[in-house]
Amino acid sequence: QELLEINPLMDLPACELHRLGEIADLVMSVRLSPTRKEKLALALKNEGYIPKLLQLFQVCESAKDTKGLHLLFDIVRGILYLDKALLFEVMFSDECILNVIGCLEYDPCLAQPGWHREFLTKIAKFQEIIPIRDPELRKKIHQMSRAQCIQAIIVPNPSDFEEGFLSTLNSFISSRREEILHGLKKDEEFLPKVFAQLTNEATPGEQRCELMKFLKEFCAFSFTLPEKKEFLQTLAKLGFLPTLKVLMGMDDPQVRSAAVDILSYLVEFSPAMVREFVMQEARQNENDTHLITEVIEQIICSPDAEFGGDNQSIEILCALIDPKKMLATASRLEIIEFLNIFYNRYIRVLTAPLLADTSEDWYEIDNYQTAEKLASVLQLLSFCVERHKHHMKIYIIKKNLLRRALVLLKSKHKFLALSALRFMRKIIGLKDDLYNRYITKRKLFEPVVNAVLDNRNRSNLLQSALAELFEFIRVQDIQLLIAHIVENFSDALESVKYIPTFQGLKTKYEQEKDRKNEKLNSVPSKLPDNTFVKETVVLPVNEDLQVSEGEEKAAPMSPPSSNGSCPTYTTLTTVVTSPKVGENFYGSSCPSCPRQDSRAASWSFSGCNAAQSAIALYWESLLGTNPPRSMTSFTKSETLTSLGKGLKRTRWDWSLLLTWWAQVKFASSA
Repeated sequence: QELLEINPLMDLPACELHRLGEIADLVMSVRLSPTRKEKLALALKNEGYIPKLLQLFQVCESAKDTKGLHLLFDIVRGILYLDKALLFEVMFSDECILNVIGCLEYDPCLAQPGWHREFLTKIAKFQEIIPIRDPELRKKIHQMSRAQCIQAIIVPNPSDFEEGFLSTLNSFISSRREEILHGLKKDEEFLPKVFAQLTNEATPGEQRCELMKFLKEFCAFSFTLPEKKEFLQTLAKLGFLPTLKVLMGMDDPQVRSAAVDILSYLVEFSPAMVREFVMQEARQNENDTHLITEVIEQIICSPDAEFGGDNQSIEILCALIDPKKMLATASRLEIIEFLNIFYNRYIRVLTAPLLADTSEDWYEIDNYQTAEKLASVLQLLSFCVERHKHHMKIYIIKKNLLRRALVLLKSKHKFLALSALRFMRKIIGLKDDLYNRYITKRKLFEPVVNAVLDNRNRSNLLQSALAELFEFIRVQDIQLLIAHIVENFSDALESVKYIPTFQGLKTKYEQEKDRKNEKLNSVPSKLPDNTFVKETVVLPVNEDLQVSEGEEKAAPMSPPSSNGSCPTYTTLTTVVTSPKVGENFYGSSCPSCPRQDSRAASWSFSGCNAAQSAIALYWESLLGTNPPRSMTSFTKSETLTSLGKGLKRTRWDWSLLLTWWAQVKFASSA
């Protein structure tokens, strides 16, 4: 800045033909100095130097002066590389733009000149699908288009230049784009006219295609602006999503493709808006065509023979039904409601091709398009297995979907067979016991083993994927599947010697079998006196007490001991003997208890002292006996709290507590 204040302008050579070399050297020499670039830009602007250079271009082109044209190319490109907005205003004006582009046609590196001016004037035409009434807005549109053309011509490989190269030119284009968008949004009649013509059946097909191209570009730019939320609200008021649904169902492939692109932008920037529309459709319209149905139709009904499933539509559907992405904007109840709607109404549309093209009686799918379509369906189903564990599990088992998918292992299209195997791999990868029982009960490893045997003499991706599936089962030690495979297919797999995994599965199976045998052999033939029995608790608190109707009687109790102690009690957990009268829970006398009655039921636990005392004291109080003095310091809630802590530390089953509580209530009422 100090240098600019001392000498604000740079001396420029006279703008003459014989001095073009000096001018080119000057322009190229300032590229590494920001200060000199600024001074040169000011000098070019103030002296009106650019129009003079463009006059020399016309002279050189008329005279076919190749050397002069090459120098002018270097000069004009160097001026653009200065990246100054004050120069862009001059160079992109109506008076200068064509000559600027003409200079850029004569690149010394090219054997023949380019034809950029012909492209701009004859091929690229400005079309007003909806008339633009503001002339200033129309002028900005032309400017932006020309700037984009020059950017495409002069921008080199990004790796050859520093980061931020031509940032001012990029900012110039972006600012013009924003001004155009704001100008169009201010016109309240513009967008309604666009939507009206798109949905009007009388609109010609070519005009509708041009309207869709405009709307696609308009949405792509608008969604990148800071005020995109207001723009989305405007689109919602205009019925944007219903219009998009209609356009996706049209026969014109260009219109459908543009509609899918626009929906992709919308799902990327506002998926919650699309989900809310889907849920409203499901609640209001029972049998009408819905937006998600149209998305699925794009996947399974693509007319392109080389592309069965539209990858963009797959991405849209995955983004809409992914619970992880829903969590950012929806509650768990809303997520469950959305998934319920999807599985009740839409997944049958997705699986219809799979259920129609597969059956127990295999027939070869020769059509490549059909194979691509089924591969796309399996890709989405694998996604659902991973993301929707509960909903998808119910659907797969109900429809026996895995068996229908595994039929495709016989397909000559290896990518389709791999898709089917990947579907099964996702299911087994969850290590879900219900899935594993479903697989073993339906004998779904049979087509997998057949695929191994059919490919045993080949080295291909399918064989590798099959080996990886069995290796995963072995490493994760999924015993249910290991036992099923060994018991049913070990003989068939004996011939596959080059894959050691199968021998490893057999080893795992034998080890588990030996372990179970050892466990059985370790159980004694005669159970000891104090052992675990599964009987209802019977407490002899009263001679006249009868077992209530519906209860089972306990095992025979031991007779009363000769020393007057209480009989042995059979409980749900263990057979224990109560302490003698006059002894506490630890075998010593209890000086604090004046009443030493055999009816005072005393239970022995291997746990907390407080819990033992609480149970006995509370039991005595419910039986109507006089509680000992120590009971007066216990409230009922304190006793139960102490009991709960004791049960927790001694790891008692809460079912025992409930059984004991039932006996207590019965005894109390008696």
